[in-house]
Amino acid sequence: MDARISIVTLGVTDMVRARTFYETLGFAAGAASNEHVTFFQAGGMILGLYGRSALAEDAQVKDAPAGFSGISLAHNVRSEADVDAVLAEAVVAGAKLLKPGQKVFWGGYSGYFSDPDGHLWEVAHNPFFPLAKDGTIKLS
Repeated sequence: MDARISIVTLGVTDMVRARTFYETLGFAAGAASNEHVTFFQAGGMILGLYGRSALAEDAQVKDAPAGFSGISLAHNVRSEADVDAVLAEAVVAGAKLLKPGQKVFWGGYSGYFSDPDGHLWEVAHNPFFPLAKDGTIKLS
């Protein structure tokens, strides 16, 4: 298997609300999107939104109640000020601020929000993972 992630799909309870939230954050829905699924280009990968119960059915798993899933998505930025700005932008779009931007034990600065379906997003400035001009990061 090639080591890569092509698509991250989030199970959502209200497609219109979820799509609007991500579009408000600046994601643009791709042409393959419809009322049942939404695809956003996210750098070199795709972020997908799909009905939560339909996603569970497709994977043949039980659709358990929402709660901490043990997963977070991360959006890295160029500065501490950018962390605070992105967190504020997410809140205006309808996110719940879970942890304001702050210096963290690993030497960076980060905060967390949850989207309208409770998916966790970390917004981080990590001085050990500098961003390339195009916003990508690479392990050394």
